[in-house]
Amino acid sequence: MRKSKILIVDDSEMNRSILADMLEEEYVVLEAEDGEQAVAVLREDHADIALVLLDIVMPRLDGFGVLEIMGREGWIEDLPVIMISSESGSDQVARAYDLGVSEFISRPFDALAVRRRVLNTLILYAKQKRLMDMVEEQILETQRQSGLMIQILSHIVEFRNGESGLHILHVRKLTDFLLRALMRKTGVYGLTGEDINRISVGSALHDIGKIVIDEKILNKPGKLTAEEFAVMKTHAMKGAEMLDALGEHRDDPLVRTAYEICRWHHERYDGRGYPDGLRGDDIPISAQVVALADVYDALTSPRVYKAPIPHDKAVQMIVGGQCGVFNPLLLECLRENADNIRRELDADDDTTAARESQNIVNDSVRAAHASDAASARTLRLLDYERMKHSFFSEMTKELQFEYTVSPSTLILSAWGAETLGVGEVIADPGRDETLRAVLGEDGWGLFSWHMRQTTPEEPNVSYECPMTYNGQTRWHHIVLRTIWTTDTPPHFQGALGKAIDIHDTRQRITALEKKAARDSMTGLLNRAAAMERIGERMEERPDSHYALGIFDLDYFKTANDQFGHQFGDRVLKAVAGRLVHSVRSSDIVCRAGGDEFLLFLEYNTDLERTIDRIFHSLCGPLDDYDISVTMGVARGEDAGQSYEAMFRAADSALYAAKRAGKGRYCFYDGSMRDVLTAISDIDDEQGGTDP
Repeated sequence: MRKSKILIVDDSEMNRSILADMLEEEYVVLEAEDGEQAVAVLREDHADIALVLLDIVMPRLDGFGVLEIMGREGWIEDLPVIMISSESGSDQVARAYDLGVSEFISRPFDALAVRRRVLNTLILYAKQKRLMDMVEEQILETQRQSGLMIQILSHIVEFRNGESGLHILHVRKLTDFLLRALMRKTGVYGLTGEDINRISVGSALHDIGKIVIDEKILNKPGKLTAEEFAVMKTHAMKGAEMLDALGEHRDDPLVRTAYEICRWHHERYDGRGYPDGLRGDDIPISAQVVALADVYDALTSPRVYKAPIPHDKAVQMIVGGQCGVFNPLLLECLRENADNIRRELDADDDTTAARESQNIVNDSVRAAHASDAASARTLRLLDYERMKHSFFSEMTKELQFEYTVSPSTLILSAWGAETLGVGEVIADPGRDETLRAVLGEDGWGLFSWHMRQTTPEEPNVSYECPMTYNGQTRWHHIVLRTIWTTDTPPHFQGALGKAIDIHDTRQRITALEKKAARDSMTGLLNRAAAMERIGERMEERPDSHYALGIFDLDYFKTANDQFGHQFGDRVLKAVAGRLVHSVRSSDIVCRAGGDEFLLFLEYNTDLERTIDRIFHSLCGPLDDYDISVTMGVARGEDAGQSYEAMFRAADSALYAAKRAGKGRYCFYDGSMRDVLTAISDIDDEQGGTDP
């Protein structure tokens, strides 16, 4: 495994030597004797260095000078720095932290403290980077899911409205496009990428209030009457009321934005719109932009009452005031970008989705690095993600973990560590006794083996294993994804994963499988389960001697007719009980169907005596009824060493016994090869039928 690189920067060769001795077993150590040499090394290799140990007081360029250069170059964002110094003044410490230092190590060096602070800092940065990646992924996933649900809801409205299904998509595309053009044109509205994404998503709900409007009015092909138009106009307020009634979610930013759009997207810039007659920028910018997008698409799309208007004419009509009065800045954006708008709306959905996803990621990254305030916001977001993951981990009872190769470290979620009774950070997990007690003697080796089976192309793996904690051993399903570098060739870095407690589910499945393999009346195996076990037994020990017997009850119909079906059930249960008590636990017995039973024996000598004993144990009185059976038996060496051959032979022997007078057993021999079978229908594809 490739070790992480650490750069030690100190003008004292003795100090560098001491630190190198402490760290070189776990890391590749690079050295620089002053600040200028350190900057040269970083320019050459900063992307491959995991951490810098940096002295403050050095000739030519001191530690603060190095930190300032690292800040200008952007290295400090991804490369943690631990300061080395005997300087302990509060001003020095404050300045170092302001320049991006993560930790301090003071002289004289303590080996344990140095190793622990280096490890903790590397873990912190690795975890922070992964959390940032997770945040970006979750932002995209949340956006996708929110958009999907909103699109479904809005398409329900469109379906009632008789529209093509593209209206919502066009309004959303045009809203996003116009807002970004407006943001480039002026800063008067203080729009951010996050605002634009939220307004674009919310635009899909602009006509949600139409769901309560009578379809006869919605889809009327001619001009609406004054009364009908008055009803139609209520959809704006109805939609807003729906969103305002969402209880605890009503104050969510997306819901508030959608509320603004629903209520005010029919307002006019001159104050002559509805429902509230708002004027100018009293109308939220979200509603202004959606109103313009809505009018444009209504003009250029076919409706039940009109044909589509060409793009150029539609733009001309809107800019000329024929379709209402709009914000002059928005009209400039529409006019200046008319050709681009045509291309945007003609673009395929995949291209648009990819561009919107990239906008979300770019906006998130810009927000994370734009300013100190934005950094604080990102940290709050990361803290929120940590809290959310901890909450879901506890709620779903999943043990979440991270593993890093260099240094070899296992990091568990707080809930997972508490549940297992181990530490959250386990250094050298393969040798940790507390972890070994949980995973078992070979548990870590099994974990490592599964990770080694992955590749960069196929990084996912899952398996099941037992884990012992709180005095119980329980089965868990392990799911993990290995992490690889982008080098050529790629190097294995570690893994992310979770352990899911499946013990109760596993037990339920085992119980169901056991139940499915049993005859519900007698508790014996059913024929399919018995056949499977017989096949497994013969495959495991192909050289053993086997015999298969089939028997049925004589005059069983008479028992049912004379004593009733409940007594008939008692007879079947009694025979099953006698059969179980007359064979060994290793023998296989089953109810083959109806009043037919099967037994499978492994024997060495004296099979005849064994069969005779079993036969007579089955016969005998039950209350006032004498149980009698007829049995056919086949040896493997006579019939053929397979279940099918032995079954056919035993069936022929049973027929021969019945023909000789019932109440007896008969062994198969070669003379019976052409004898008709007695119960061959019970061994067809469907199996026997219970009475």
